[in-house]
Amino acid sequence: MTKSRFGACGSRTLAFVAAAVWLAGSSLILFSLASPVLAEDSRPLGPDAITPVEEFARQLEEFKKSIPGLNKKIEDSASSVDRWTDVEKARKEIEELRALVGAALGAVSDNGVVSQLGARALDHARDKLRMLEQETRFRPEEKQFLMDQWRRLKDETERATEELGTARREFVELLRTLQSNEDFVDELIQIRQAQKALEVIRRLTQDIREASDQLKKLIGGIKPPGA
Repeated sequence: MTKSRFGACGSRTLAFVAAAVWLAGSSLILFSLASPVLAEDSRPLGPDAITPVEEFARQLEEFKKSIPGLNKKIEDSASSVDRWTDVEKARKEIEELRALVGAALGAVSDNGVVSQLGARALDHARDKLRMLEQETRFRPEEKQFLMDQWRRLKDETERATEELGTARREFVELLRTLQSNEDFVDELIQIRQAQKALEVIRRLTQDIREASDQLKKLIGGIKPPGA
Protein backbone atom coordinates (compact mmCIF):
# COMPACT_ATOMS: atom_id res chain seq x y z
CA MET A 1 0.00 0.00 0.00
CA THR A 2 2.82 2.33 0.90
CA LYS A 3 4.80 1.39 -2.19
CA SER A 4 1.93 2.19 -4.50
CA ARG A 5 1.50 5.65 -2.97
CA PHE A 6 5.19 6.30 -3.32
CA GLY A 7 5.11 5.16 -6.93
CA ALA A 8 2.22 7.45 -7.72
CA CYS A 9 3.91 10.39 -6.05
CA GLY A 10 7.17 9.68 -7.92
CA SER A 11 5.40 9.54 -11.22
CA ARG A 12 3.75 12.89 -10.61
CA THR A 13 7.10 14.43 -9.53
CA LEU A 14 8.86 13.19 -12.65
CA ALA A 15 6.05 14.55 -14.81
CA PHE A 16 6.32 17.94 -13.09
CA VAL A 17 10.10 18.09 -13.56
CA ALA A 18 9.79 17.14 -17.22
CA ALA A 19 7.22 19.90 -17.78
CA ALA A 20 9.46 22.45 -16.07
CA VAL A 21 12.43 21.49 -18.20
CA TRP A 22 10.33 21.74 -21.34
CA LEU A 23 9.06 25.22 -20.39
CA ALA A 24 12.57 26.42 -19.57
CA GLY A 25 13.89 25.21 -22.89
CA SER A 26 11.03 26.79 -24.79
CA SER A 27 11.63 30.10 -23.00
CA LEU A 28 15.33 30.04 -23.89
CA ILE A 29 14.52 29.37 -27.52
CA LEU A 30 11.97 32.18 -27.69
CA PHE A 31 14.31 34.61 -25.90
CA SER A 32 17.18 33.76 -28.23
CA LEU A 33 14.94 34.38 -31.24
CA ALA A 34 13.50 37.61 -29.92
CA SER A 35 16.60 39.18 -28.38
CA PRO A 36 18.38 40.16 -31.64
CA VAL A 37 15.30 42.04 -32.80
CA LEU A 38 15.00 43.84 -29.51
CA ALA A 39 18.70 44.65 -29.47
CA GLU A 40 18.49 45.98 -33.00
CA ASP A 41 15.43 48.09 -32.26
CA SER A 42 17.00 49.62 -29.16
CA ARG A 43 20.27 50.60 -30.85
CA PRO A 44 20.76 54.39 -31.39
CA LEU A 45 21.07 55.71 -34.92
CA GLY A 46 24.60 55.60 -36.29
CA PRO A 47 26.69 58.80 -36.65
CA ASP A 48 26.68 58.59 -40.45
CA ALA A 49 22.90 59.12 -40.52
CA ILE A 50 22.95 62.41 -38.55
CA THR A 51 26.37 64.03 -39.11
CA PRO A 52 25.71 65.35 -42.66
CA VAL A 53 22.54 67.05 -41.49
CA GLU A 54 24.24 68.64 -38.52
CA GLU A 55 27.18 69.72 -40.69
CA PHE A 56 24.81 71.27 -43.24
CA ALA A 57 22.97 73.17 -40.49
CA ARG A 58 26.28 74.45 -39.08
CA GLN A 59 27.53 75.62 -42.47
CA LEU A 60 24.18 77.24 -43.24
CA GLU A 61 24.32 79.19 -39.98
CA GLU A 62 27.88 80.33 -40.66
CA PHE A 63 26.95 81.42 -44.18
CA LYS A 64 23.96 83.40 -42.92
CA LYS A 65 26.21 85.17 -40.42
CA SER A 66 28.84 85.97 -43.04
CA ILE A 67 26.50 87.47 -45.67
CA PRO A 68 25.80 90.78 -43.82
CA GLY A 69 29.53 91.30 -43.39
CA LEU A 70 30.15 90.66 -47.08
CA ASN A 71 27.37 93.06 -48.06
CA LYS A 72 28.95 95.72 -45.85
CA LYS A 73 32.35 95.15 -47.48
CA ILE A 74 30.77 95.53 -50.92
CA GLU A 75 29.12 98.81 -49.93
CA ASP A 76 32.33 100.13 -48.39
CA SER A 77 34.33 99.09 -51.44
CA ALA A 78 31.92 100.85 -53.78
CA SER A 79 32.19 104.05 -51.73
CA SER A 80 35.98 103.79 -51.66
CA VAL A 81 36.29 103.28 -55.40
CA ASP A 82 33.97 106.25 -56.00
CA ARG A 83 36.14 108.36 -53.72
CA TRP A 84 39.47 107.31 -55.20
CA THR A 85 38.28 107.80 -58.80
CA ASP A 86 36.83 111.24 -58.11
CA VAL A 87 38.66 113.80 -60.27
CA GLU A 88 37.37 116.63 -58.08
CA LYS A 89 39.17 115.11 -55.12
CA ALA A 90 42.48 115.22 -56.98
CA ARG A 91 41.79 118.80 -58.02
CA LYS A 92 41.14 119.80 -54.43
CA GLU A 93 44.42 118.22 -53.37
CA ILE A 94 46.25 120.27 -55.99
CA GLU A 95 44.53 123.42 -54.78
CA GLU A 96 45.51 122.66 -51.19
CA LEU A 97 49.09 121.98 -52.29
CA ARG A 98 49.17 125.24 -54.25
CA ALA A 99 48.01 127.17 -51.19
CA LEU A 100 50.62 125.51 -48.96
CA VAL A 101 53.43 126.18 -51.43
CA GLY A 102 52.34 129.78 -51.82
CA ALA A 103 52.32 130.35 -48.06
CA ALA A 104 55.74 128.73 -47.69
CA LEU A 105 57.18 130.83 -50.50
CA GLY A 106 55.87 133.97 -48.86
CA ALA A 107 57.64 133.05 -45.62
CA VAL A 108 61.03 132.11 -47.12
CA SER A 109 61.28 134.64 -49.94
CA ASP A 110 63.95 137.34 -49.87
CA ASN A 111 61.69 139.76 -48.00
CA GLY A 112 59.82 137.15 -46.01
CA VAL A 113 59.73 136.42 -42.30
CA VAL A 114 62.59 133.90 -42.38
CA SER A 115 65.01 136.25 -44.08
CA GLN A 116 64.38 138.84 -41.35
CA LEU A 117 64.94 136.52 -38.42
CA GLY A 118 68.72 136.32 -38.74
CA ALA A 119 69.02 140.02 -39.43
CA ARG A 120 67.12 140.92 -36.28
CA ALA A 121 69.17 138.56 -34.11
CA LEU A 122 72.42 139.89 -35.58
CA ASP A 123 71.39 143.52 -35.10
CA HIS A 124 70.56 142.78 -31.46
CA ALA A 125 74.03 141.29 -30.78
CA ARG A 126 75.75 144.28 -32.46
CA ASP A 127 73.67 146.77 -30.48
CA LYS A 128 74.62 145.08 -27.20
CA LEU A 129 78.33 145.34 -28.05
CA ARG A 130 78.02 149.06 -28.81
CA MET A 131 76.16 149.63 -25.54
CA LEU A 132 78.74 147.69 -23.51
CA GLU A 133 81.59 149.71 -24.96
CA GLN A 134 80.03 152.80 -23.37
CA GLU A 135 78.89 151.05 -20.17
CA THR A 136 80.38 152.35 -16.88
CA ARG A 137 78.42 150.31 -14.33
CA PHE A 138 80.73 147.30 -14.38
CA ARG A 139 84.28 146.71 -13.24
CA PRO A 140 86.79 146.33 -16.10
CA GLU A 141 87.02 142.53 -15.75
CA GLU A 142 83.20 142.23 -15.69
CA LYS A 143 82.83 144.46 -18.71
CA GLN A 144 85.46 142.46 -20.60
CA PHE A 145 83.70 139.18 -19.79
CA LEU A 146 80.35 140.48 -21.00
CA MET A 147 81.83 141.87 -24.21
CA ASP A 148 83.58 138.59 -24.93
CA GLN A 149 80.30 136.75 -24.55
CA TRP A 150 78.44 139.10 -26.84
CA ARG A 151 81.23 138.99 -29.46
CA ARG A 152 80.99 135.21 -29.43
CA LEU A 153 77.21 135.41 -29.84
CA LYS A 154 77.56 137.91 -32.69
CA ASP A 155 80.01 135.70 -34.56
CA GLU A 156 77.88 132.58 -34.09
CA THR A 157 74.75 134.49 -35.09
CA GLU A 158 76.44 135.66 -38.28
CA ARG A 159 77.33 132.08 -39.20
CA ALA A 160 73.83 130.83 -38.31
CA THR A 161 72.27 133.61 -40.39
CA GLU A 162 74.38 132.65 -43.39
CA GLU A 163 73.38 128.98 -43.01
CA LEU A 164 69.73 129.98 -42.68
CA GLY A 165 70.01 132.07 -45.83
CA THR A 166 71.51 129.16 -47.77
CA ALA A 167 68.79 126.76 -46.59
CA ARG A 168 66.10 129.34 -47.32
CA ARG A 169 67.28 129.97 -50.89
CA GLU A 170 67.49 126.23 -51.61
CA PHE A 171 63.98 125.73 -50.28
CA VAL A 172 62.69 128.60 -52.43
CA GLU A 173 64.11 126.95 -55.55
CA LEU A 174 62.51 123.63 -54.67
CA LEU A 175 59.13 125.23 -54.05
CA ARG A 176 59.30 127.01 -57.39
CA THR A 177 60.21 123.76 -59.11
CA LEU A 178 57.17 122.15 -57.53
CA GLN A 179 55.01 125.04 -58.72
CA SER A 180 56.29 124.74 -62.28
CA ASN A 181 55.48 121.00 -62.33
CA GLU A 182 51.97 121.35 -60.94
CA ASP A 183 50.33 119.54 -63.87
CA PHE A 184 52.69 116.58 -63.51
CA VAL A 185 52.06 116.50 -59.75
CA ASP A 186 48.33 116.45 -60.50
CA GLU A 187 48.79 113.32 -62.63
CA LEU A 188 50.86 111.67 -59.89
CA ILE A 189 48.09 112.32 -57.39
CA GLN A 190 45.54 110.75 -59.71
CA ILE A 191 47.80 107.72 -60.22
CA ARG A 192 48.06 107.32 -56.45
CA GLN A 193 44.27 107.45 -56.15
CA ALA A 194 43.87 104.86 -58.92
CA GLN A 195 46.26 102.57 -57.05
CA LYS A 196 44.11 102.93 -53.94
CA ALA A 197 41.03 101.95 -55.97
CA LEU A 198 42.91 98.92 -57.31
CA GLU A 199 43.76 97.81 -53.78
CA VAL A 200 40.09 98.05 -52.80
CA ILE A 201 39.07 95.89 -55.79
CA ARG A 202 41.67 93.25 -54.94
CA ARG A 203 40.55 93.06 -51.32
CA LEU A 204 36.91 92.71 -52.35
CA THR A 205 37.84 89.97 -54.84
CA GLN A 206 39.46 87.99 -52.04
CA ASP A 207 36.43 88.47 -49.78
CA ILE A 208 34.05 87.23 -52.50
CA ARG A 209 36.24 84.21 -53.22
CA GLU A 210 36.22 83.25 -49.54
CA ALA A 211 32.43 83.55 -49.52
CA SER A 212 32.25 81.40 -52.68
CA ASP A 213 34.32 78.65 -51.04
CA GLN A 214 31.98 78.71 -48.07
CA LEU A 215 28.94 78.55 -50.34
CA LYS A 216 30.40 75.60 -52.31
CA LYS A 217 30.68 73.61 -49.09
CA LEU A 218 27.10 74.53 -48.20
CA ILE A 219 25.76 73.48 -51.59
CA GLY A 220 27.72 70.23 -51.37
CA GLY A 221 25.79 69.41 -48.20
CA ILE A 222 22.42 69.68 -49.94
CA LYS A 223 22.83 66.34 -51.75
CA PRO A 224 22.38 63.10 -49.76
CA PRO A 225 25.59 61.11 -49.23
CA GLY A 226 26.39 58.94 -52.23
CA ALA A 227 23.96 60.80 -54.53
